[in-house]
Amino acid sequence: MEFFKYRNKLKPEKGRLLISEPFLPDPNFERTVVLLCEHNEEGSFGFVINKPSILKIAEVMEEASHLDDIVFVGGPVQQDTLHFLHRNTSITNAVKIQDDIYWGGDFQSLMTQLNTSVIKSADIRFYLGYSGWGQGQLESELQEDSWIVCDFVDDALLFDTDPTVIWKKALDNMGGRFSVYSNYPVDPRLN
Repeated sequence: MEFFKYRNKLKPEKGRLLISEPFLPDPNFERTVVLLCEHNEEGSFGFVINKPSILKIAEVMEEASHLDDIVFVGGPVQQDTLHFLHRNTSITNAVKIQDDIYWGGDFQSLMTQLNTSVIKSADIRFYLGYSGWGQGQLESELQEDSWIVCDFVDDALLFDTDPTVIWKKALDNMGGRFSVYSNYPVDPRLN
């Protein structure tokens, strides 16, 4: 009988989280949490929600020179692209990921609403790049126990939680053995 230490019964799908296993050796995904924005037979994509960059949005976009918000690293794919997640229903053409979490939409609509304080910057996260998996790639990584799938995600985890504790909090929210994993040290030799 094969033993899988992290696998749970949840399958990846739009609106769920991928939580990296505690000792994932990939530096791009060490202690990361990815919000899946799409998952189908052709592949998957989402954004790492807990890795702030050293850049501010004003340094990335002229149109946002009045904003002082940090830009997050959405993943290792196309880091020259800017994306945004938000919790505002008034941005046109936004894609609903799940209750109170939306991806993208009309950028001019976003900027107008930010400039007129209709939308607060605390309700938006900007991401450089994204995380993507080709056909069957994510399933293979799940078989290798690289990821834990979580369906407990809400807008407060994305927008109101300190990014440095999102990984731990996401596992704690799952309860049981996953809460135990959240306390594993980064370096197992320190245990």
